[in-house]
This record gives sequence, C-alpha cells and structure tokens, in this order.
Amino acid sequence: MRWVNKVSQLFQPAVVIPKNATPKSDVTSKSYQLMINAGIINGTSTGMYAFLPLGMRVLGKLQALVDEEMRRVGGQKVLLPILTPSKLWKKTNRLEQAQPELFQLKDRHGKEFLLSPTFEESITELVRQTGPLSHNQLPVRLYQISSKWRDEMKPRLGLFRSREFVMKDLYSFDADEATGSETYEQLGEAYRRVLERIGVPYVRVRADTGQMGGTTSHEYHYATEIGEDRVARCRDCGYDTEDIAARQVEGEAVACSRCNKSMEKLHSVEIGHTFLLGTRYSKPLNATYVDASNKKQLLFMGCYGLGLTRIIASAVEILSRDQELRWPRELAPYSVCIITPKQGSKEEPATHLAEMIYHHLESLGIDAIVDDRAHMTIGKRLVEARKSGYPRVVVVGKGSTSRDRPTLELHDLYDGKYVDLEINDVVSELDKALHGIASYISHRVYTRITHRFARVSHLSLSA
Repeated sequence: MRWVNKVSQLFQPAVVIPKNATPKSDVTSKSYQLMINAGIINGTSTGMYAFLPLGMRVLGKLQALVDEEMRRVGGQKVLLPILTPSKLWKKTNRLEQAQPELFQLKDRHGKEFLLSPTFEESITELVRQTGPLSHNQLPVRLYQISSKWRDEMKPRLGLFRSREFVMKDLYSFDADEATGSETYEQLGEAYRRVLERIGVPYVRVRADTGQMGGTTSHEYHYATEIGEDRVARCRDCGYDTEDIAARQVEGEAVACSRCNKSMEKLHSVEIGHTFLLGTRYSKPLNATYVDASNKKQLLFMGCYGLGLTRIIASAVEILSRDQELRWPRELAPYSVCIITPKQGSKEEPATHLAEMIYHHLESLGIDAIVDDRAHMTIGKRLVEARKSGYPRVVVVGKGSTSRDRPTLELHDLYDGKYVDLEINDVVSELDKALHGIASYISHRVYTRITHRFARVSHLSLSA
C-alpha cells in the first residue's frame, strides 16, 4: 500500500496563545507566535526550541537549497564535533574575549571544552592535522550545516535570538590573498543566489571584522521593525547592497559616502556574515600548504556563515499576516494541501479523488499532504491550511460530483485567488506553477498520464 501524507496522522501539537493574552513584547514576535500556534516549533526551555515535523520539512528544504548552491562553488560538506577543545580558542586568543557567551564544560579527566558558536579553530586544526595540503588541491572549501551554541544573556524573540541555532558555515583555504579574494567574490555570488531563491528582499553591507579578525567583512540583513540591528541605505544611489553602509547608526542622519545624500536608517536582522580572514587562524594554529617550490606556506582563509533558523524566523516575520503563516514558496512544508469532502456530504463519494491527485502530484515531484479530517468542514480546514502556511490548496468540493464536467477548486492562499478546474487540469496547473512541465517529464508522457487520470476519474465517479 502506497503511503499518503495525511494531516490526521501529523504530529502537530499546536500551543494556542489566547487572543486576549498580552504578549511580552521583549520576548515574543509574530513569527514566534505563528510557529508555536501552528505546531512548527515548540519551546523546551528558555531560548531552546524543538523543531517539529512541519518545521523540519521547512528546515530540510532550506538546507537542500543551500547545499545545492554550496556545491556549485565547490563546497565539500563535512560535520565537525560540536565540542571544541578550549585550548584551540586559547591559541587564537579568542577564549577570553568570547567567554561570557560560551557554554563551557570539563570531561571526567578535567579537559576543558566548549559548545562551539563557530568553528574557525576546529576546521583549521582539522586541516593542520591532516595536512599539509598541496598547492594542487587549492582552493579547498569545506562547509557544514549544524547546531551552534551561544549563552545568550537574554534569549528572546523566538528563533531570532536563541541559545541553540542552526547555521551553514563554510571555510575556504587558498594559497594567497589574490585567490582568497576570488573565493570571497564567488561565495558572495552564491549567497546572492541563495537569498534570491528564498525571495525575501535583503541588504548586503560592509561590516567591521570584530572579534573574528581579517581584512574584509560583509553582513546580510533582512529589514524588519523587530530587528535589533540598524543599517543605512541610500535611497538615491542604492549604496548599500554592494558597498559601504552604516551599521549600528543612531541619532544623527548619515550621509552617503558616494552621493552625499541622506541615508535611510532601517531596523534589521543579520542573517549572514562573510569574512576574508587571511592568516588570522592559520598562523597561530600552523595550518599550511606546500607550494610549487616544495616550501610550506600559511593558508589564506575565509569564513562564510548563514543563519538558517534566523532566516526562517525572519521570512515568517516579514511575509506573514497576524493570523496567517506564510513561507517563502520554495520553503513551505508542503507545496500543496488536498482537502477531502466533509463526512456525510453529497460530495463524500468523490473522496477517493484526493489520493488519486496526491499520487499524480507525487509522480511529478510535487510534495503534498491530504487533509483527511472529514469530520471538519472544508471552510475550517482552509483556515487550518492558512495557519500552517500551505501556499496552494486543492478542494474536492461541490463540483467534484458532476458527471458532465467534474471540477475541483484550486486555491492560491498567498494570492487570495481560486479557480474551478477540470480534474486533469489541476495537476497540469500545479506542475506549471511549481516547476514547469519540461523540467520533469516530456509533454507526451505528461499528456498520457493526465488523459489516463481523467478517464479513471470519470469511471470512478460513474461507478
């Protein structure tokens, strides 16, 4: 028997926050309330969240998108231990500076470790231990997607500022500054592609290198009123996305360094950060490569972070309505929700169409879920679909029992539109909307499938 994803079997323990409850504005956000209400995440303790099945699907899609773009620039995926020996951070003189925000512990032998908020020391030590690299191997670009830890003084705003968070961190190893700068530009392009595919407008700004060190740094921000950062953008010449913009600007207006016009100040959330590190970590940890003259040289490094859980929270914050969760379409937990007729209704004999549509969408690579809770009205289930953030809904409703021209309702919940379509056209429209017919199967095969589907559907209704 073929498996069908059904809402009735979904582990989705929603925690309903009463409408008349007064939220603590310093610890909650719209995205937090929507994701808690919809059973996307669940708080386990202060600043700690469990990702539930729907949340994991969103996170998985984002990870797959990032994986694809990292592979395009030669990224090789690894997974480092979360525990890092504290002695490595001592060698790079970061331990004392970062100590207030680190989770630290000792093992039974008294050795000191920390839960890594970032992995520059760990990856550099790995390359040193397994090296030296040959100049013929360079550039080497290693990345991981994993949990990071920070002992936040005041965790708040849900996934915006939590103690555990998921990041993609890539570390590049080049021969010199020239090739390192080429890598930096290529990773900048990869970040542009990632963020454009997500579809939420972002700002790229030049930033201070801070504790990380290095020579060059850029931050990636989403503009949102809930953000705790401030960035400046020039309305006249757009001097923010590729060059210098003011960060943490307060008080007086900031003049654009390019056109001298006043810059617009925005609240924002940082969702990515890149650094051209140089030998900041390879020198104290002695990570080297062997050049063409058979001499050891220090590796020239860069690091590139993307906060995946923060991207998810920011996107929900920016795109959603107060009572309606909306995802970037490419990241929605399911692209399509199929709603069956209500139990006892005159449309109930057409219930089997839901699974038929489901399997045809599945064959086209379209992920769907069937809301089979037939004891609920279709209207109530449409409300629930909006709360979960499904972009498109197929309703097996009144038109499904017509013998002459059976139809289904196709709703685009994000655009607020719906159309009545013949059964075989529903699959065609969804395929074109989501990825185009040509991307998956030839027109001839597609026509054969949909014609067969229409014939079987008509016979089933007539039976």
